[in-house]
Amino acid sequence: MPSPKASFIHLTKRGASPGGGGGGGGNMSKDYSVNLSVQQVLSLWVQGTVPTLQHFTEMWYWVFLWCLFSSLFVHGAVGLLMCVMLQRHKRGRLITLVLISAGFIASLTGGVITSAAVAGVYRVAGKDMAPLEALVFGVGQTTLTIIISFSRILATL
Repeated sequence: MPSPKASFIHLTKRGASPGGGGGGGGNMSKDYSVNLSVQQVLSLWVQGTVPTLQHFTEMWYWVFLWCLFSSLFVHGAVGLLMCVMLQRHKRGRLITLVLISAGFIASLTGGVITSAAVAGVYRVAGKDMAPLEALVFGVGQTTLTIIISFSRILATL
């Protein structure tokens, strides 16, 4: 069983020596470390020589985890409020569970798609993403979801 410390993947790309065939050039070796540790995401710490997120997988994962954590926080707080407000209702706990589950799954699905879109735009543009940018995009997704949800509810009243 792998240790929790080995939560990032090392990809090594080896190429031939510059200048072609023979000679004593040796192999060029580049080490790419993909930062996929939850602890690194929460601490905004990137392992490696360049303190940015360079791969699509890293960017998507970091933005998605920030979206996931902020969505968990919001849905947990709202779920607690619903339990308190509906404690005397006959089916209050069931209503709370169903609504929170449906809302969380919907925001999770949207988070996966929009995180991939953000990471794809950064990757195609050839830009690296700072860890703070991933936090802003992830929490921003949750914030926009809340704003859109409230505006749709108010429009139906």
